Amino acid sequence: MAEHTRSSIIIEATPAEVMAVIADFAAYPEWTGEVKEIEVLASAEGGRAAEVRLLLDAGAIRDEHVLAYTWDGDREVSWTLVKSQMLRSLDGSYTLAARSGGGTEVTYQLAVDVKIPMLGMIKRKAEKVIIDRALAGLKKRVEG
Repeated sequence: MAEHTRSSIIIEATPAEVMAVIADFAAYPEWTGEVKEIEVLASAEGGRAAEVRLLLDAGAIRDEHVLAYTWDGDREVSWTLVKSQMLRSLDGSYTLAARSGGGTEVTYQLAVDVKIPMLGMIKRKAEKVIIDRALAGLKKRVEG
């Protein structure tokens, strides 16, 4: 990823427990505010999603896009944009690392490029909001 935004959070669960929530796409509308509909279009070996269609509604931004996912066990999942109406590109990842004292450090990295012109500073701020909301939602879902 070229220019990206990154943030981390500690979740009191094992990497496997955290990754199980990340991989459960059917439940996304329950804990991610922006995802209204989700459909797994293709699965990879091991049964995890390889391609997913998401309908997002974030107020001013409403978009449907398809993402391709790559899984590395319970250590990392990354995704890249297949198609979208509003986005030129979207590359992201969750990296999970078990902590020696317990819990998992989850790092979310995201790079988004929209089809409409937008200042880099505004784009990074939007990425930061998306990341912070996603990490907070993930933490609440896993620990709750």
